[in-house]
Amino acid sequence: MKKILVIGAGAMGSAFTIPCIDNQNSVVLIGTHLEDETVDKIIKNNYLHPSLQCRLPRNLKIQKFENFSEEFKKKPDLIVIAVSSKGIDWVGNEISKHYSEEIPILLITKGLAVVNNQFVTLPEKLKIILKKNGFSKTNISAVKGPCLAVGLANKIRTSAILANTNISIAKSLGKLISTSYYSTEFSNDIIGVEVCAAIKNIYSMIIGASRGLSSTSAISEIKNKHYLNTAASLIHRSISEMVYFTNFLKGKKETVYGLAGLGDLYVSAIGGRNSKMGKYLGEGYGYEKAKKEFMPNDTVEGADLVLELGPKILKDFKKKKIPLMISLINAICKNKKLEINW
Repeated sequence: MKKILVIGAGAMGSAFTIPCIDNQNSVVLIGTHLEDETVDKIIKNNYLHPSLQCRLPRNLKIQKFENFSEEFKKKPDLIVIAVSSKGIDWVGNEISKHYSEEIPILLITKGLAVVNNQFVTLPEKLKIILKKNGFSKTNISAVKGPCLAVGLANKIRTSAILANTNISIAKSLGKLISTSYYSTEFSNDIIGVEVCAAIKNIYSMIIGASRGLSSTSAISEIKNKHYLNTAASLIHRSISEMVYFTNFLKGKKETVYGLAGLGDLYVSAIGGRNSKMGKYLGEGYGYEKAKKEFMPNDTVEGADLVLELGPKILKDFKKKKIPLMISLINAICKNKKLEINW
């Protein structure tokens, strides 16, 4: 039995504890400093998670962040990070206060960042933070793929990909978390896996816009029933752009066609917050109005990524290679109507 410490009591972090427990591990779920209320609700409501709307295992230990240092002293065999992409700096600095370099880290969080004017994956960013705090040797893996939290929490059959430059490490972690319903594949292309996991949120917005973009003359009823021609075209073009984008950042193009790319894009495009925002953009709403009126309390990861990275993407990439992404960057960063150059 291994000790696993999961940081982040949101939907995905909480759902991820379930296969870990079913694989006979001792698991602690600890909320961030912003999740005290969530932790209180889970415990008060007999382990019913407010977002997942299902009960977490009773043998899961759930703690507020005030107990973080205490749990770290128990020397976990694995640290799982499931905070938002905006929380990577915070969690890196907090881990640094107690970290031992022999403890492997598994990153669930999806996203990209810019550090010193360079694109970096979140594992790379976390390494930079830990190195600044005195840890030069770190073992960071990533798990990505088409995994909706509610499905995983209800033990719906799910496949994910574990990535580490040392694939034997990825395989050893797979033994800790794999179950009959949660299977893992492995890759040494951690850059490609991370890039795909991040940018698929952008392209799922574009595909989500397909209803509204499908015709300039058909009535809404027709577009809602017969938009799939448009969606298929956008999926094809999205994959082509993802290949270029991933290769530009030194990832492998074949990774785009696997779970981290095509697989995750499919799940995100047919349902989820990014696709939902794309629907409103396709209907002609500006981003700011759509966010305020329809999704004021929702995190839209693709939009956040565009706002953070958009200016540098416009500067570094050949615009003719990624026309869909450029269209979305212009729509979100400049709050303009989404227009695709067909």
